[in-house]
Amino acid sequence: MSVVSTPLDAFADGPAPDPSADGPAPDPSADGPAPDPSAGGPPAPARRDAETTRAAILRAARYLLARRAHADITLKAVAERAGVSAPLVVKYFGNKDALFARVMSFEEDADAVLDAPSAELGRHMVRHVVAGQRERGADPVLRIVFAPLHGDHGDVLRANFRAQVTERLAARLTGPDPGLRAELAVAALLGLGVMFGIARGSELRRTPIEDIVDRYGPTVQAHLDPVRESTGPARPEEPGGRGPGATGSAPDHDG
Repeated sequence: MSVVSTPLDAFADGPAPDPSADGPAPDPSADGPAPDPSAGGPPAPARRDAETTRAAILRAARYLLARRAHADITLKAVAERAGVSAPLVVKYFGNKDALFARVMSFEEDADAVLDAPSAELGRHMVRHVVAGQRERGADPVLRIVFAPLHGDHGDVLRANFRAQVTERLAARLTGPDPGLRAELAVAALLGLGVMFGIARGSELRRTPIEDIVDRYGPTVQAHLDPVRESTGPARPEEPGGRGPGATGSAPDHDG
């Protein structure tokens, strides 16, 4: 089995079920009618609703995808990580290929990352990435760095990332070289995610989010804004009143 042993807790999306607890944990997502709260005995825990269950399964699959080759991940492992039964994973996603097609898509993440007016987009992108890692333990786009781990499925990750993130961003940009500027902006964002979630920069992790946004947002925004042509500073004249590059002889002066 191929396992990646790197500090990737930023991709965990919340704590795993505690395997040291006595006995199997009750499955809060099991189908069937909810227990009658009027019956005797202690109240039963609230059932996990469908959206919460689906989100837990996706988080578990993403967690495993960041640590194992696609071929080594089983639906049973995903279910155990999510705290649900394997048949429930099948109920919501059909099969492993359908589940990981969702996991390898960046479409929903891109919706959130790019959800801001163009003038504020750089600050929004930075805020979204840092807040996601700090508050939810998840990075919306950083899983692209694990593409080499997954063989042909890595090609799917790359193709989705290009179409759903960088090319979509480029389509919003005006001015020259929108594709290059989009890739540079996303590269800056990925660098921030790597430093925060993988390198675990101590200063970065203790700095308030809005301070990071104020410092780093303009760096991303600089690639998003169209380049303005600048004439540059005035060039000094050469002695004799001629500008640089002037040709011909200087005028004669009477003594």
